[in-house]
Amino acid sequence: MNFTLLKSLVACVPASMLLSGSLALFVKRTKFYPSLQLLGAASLTIVVLTHVREGLHLFPSMQWGSSHSAGHYLDFSCMVLGFTLFPLGYLLYALGERVKLTHPAENRTI
Repeated sequence: MNFTLLKSLVACVPASMLLSGSLALFVKRTKFYPSLQLLGAASLTIVVLTHVREGLHLFPSMQWGSSHSAGHYLDFSCMVLGFTLFPLGYLLYALGERVKLTHPAENRTI
């Protein structure tokens, strides 16, 4: 087993946890912010699966490990999307939940 495959198999655990948590949140609250978070987690999962394919030497025509190849650009673009959309969706969702919890109209006594 090569080192790239080992790293990518270890990275499958947190990526799948992010994806399953984001999917659960999206199903629970089908709004815009959880969909950003889900799209970011799916992009990070694609990055991990790209590295698994590189480690297993699948689809050699994609030239996974070399720069300026289709595999490299797929990996890079999904990484940028994942590290942009997931935190953005999480932050906007958390801020929206915080505003709902501290809204003065919610704290009325009857």
